[in-house]
Amino acid sequence: MGATTTLVEVADLRMTYRATAALDGMTMSLASGQIVGLLGENGCGKTTLLKILAGVLTGYDGDVRIAGRAPGPESKAIVSFLPDTSFLPDSARVSYCLELYRDFFTDFQLEKARDLIGFFGLPETARLKDMSKGMREKVQIALAMSRDARVFLLDEPISGVDPAARQLILDGLLRNLAEDSLLLISTHLVHDLEPILDAAVMMRHGRVLLSGDADDLRGQHAASLDQIFRETYR
Repeated sequence: MGATTTLVEVADLRMTYRATAALDGMTMSLASGQIVGLLGENGCGKTTLLKILAGVLTGYDGDVRIAGRAPGPESKAIVSFLPDTSFLPDSARVSYCLELYRDFFTDFQLEKARDLIGFFGLPETARLKDMSKGMREKVQIALAMSRDARVFLLDEPISGVDPAARQLILDGLLRNLAEDSLLLISTHLVHDLEPILDAAVMMRHGRVLLSGDADDLRGQHAASLDQIFRETYR
């Protein structure tokens, strides 16, 4: 692997909804060539952070840079974002979703998406409304991971999915991931995600509690990331 490049920089990021601080001085820096777990309880600011990085949420204070650019059209061109809610029409077939993405994103790699759809065991003729939550999640992951992006932002991609499906999803995420990309995954299911993580950022109340290389954190605390997470949020 070649030299790493800083792809995400956040400094003193603040975002308030009414009187509630979703992000309260968030600061972090993430480099290329790694899979990072964005870990924390529900409501700690993970989703707000990802939406800002994706360029779909404005009105914040502080500095945000994606490959040196402020969130906007240029950054969106290199960021693929998977939100935590379904964004595809219920009546659509998988084949329609593939064509929709190909029309909408110039960097969408149709063959890669079809490969992932096949890997997940999903027929392209199936309609979303006839699928389980786990199957729908796999469709959305296949679409998001098949853009030729540099930064992939996934918000709770394995939440509400049974353990067997979780492992298949994690295998799918690694299937065609470019070595020089950054994959940032938010979750509170640390145990399931830990085997694929290179680094972790643990959040609480809109701030970074703990962050670093996964092996360094395990060594410093003489514990797994899951154990560190449980102890930190006890």
